[in-house]
Amino acid sequence: MCESTIEKAGNVNKVAEVDWNKDTKMATLTYDVGKTNPDEILKRIALAGYDSDTFLAPDDAYSKLPECCQYERVNKSETSKVEAAEDHSKHNPMTKLPTEANQETNQLKAVFDNYFALKDALVQSDGTLASAQAKELLNALNAVQMNKLSHEVHMVWMKVMKGLVFDIEHIEETKDVGHQRDHFNTLSDNMYQLLKVSKYEEPVYYQHCPMANSGKGANWLSKENAVKNPYYGSQMLTCGKTVETIEN
Repeated sequence: MCESTIEKAGNVNKVAEVDWNKDTKMATLTYDVGKTNPDEILKRIALAGYDSDTFLAPDDAYSKLPECCQYERVNKSETSKVEAAEDHSKHNPMTKLPTEANQETNQLKAVFDNYFALKDALVQSDGTLASAQAKELLNALNAVQMNKLSHEVHMVWMKVMKGLVFDIEHIEETKDVGHQRDHFNTLSDNMYQLLKVSKYEEPVYYQHCPMANSGKGANWLSKENAVKNPYYGSQMLTCGKTVETIEN
């Protein structure tokens, strides 16, 4: 259980891989130096409840570990210094917090904007354009610096990142609009979770089509309240409705 939790927290598809050795109690990190660094990986592991020589896990994260996974926290005093340096609640809220909130907003705006462009390509039933937009979305996703995300956003990011990358890569790799739409369904579910805890400059409309996904229904996000269905395009362009307006 402990091994899988540590590896799951640190792993990001095609970006970072963690191999935990339960006998030596050491982790081997393998990562793309152009996309991440050891601090980002260890920070994710700390947020899951596990201390390292660099980062101390938050007390609430550690306390939620199963009893069999709890350990003696021998490095607490040293790593607390690192955590305190990154505890922005101790800074002047009129200076530091708005700056970092803006950094987070600007990073994720590129992700959401490219998602909306992908959605528009599927509304047009243009598989070639959708593939190109998926590539841009993946680039925006990989450009996000996780250490600049707030704790709340970071936790959701860790949860949805693998799913986002999986679906985006599948959309990019094909020109088949039907296959692209299958992955856009689950992509939209994960993007919704991320948007709910993030900030965007304008209202976003969460919309639902009851006919999509073989009659099971499917959702998507849009900057427009007027429905333009990405699952059917011109065949049933206005099928669906807005089920939630997200204003952060």
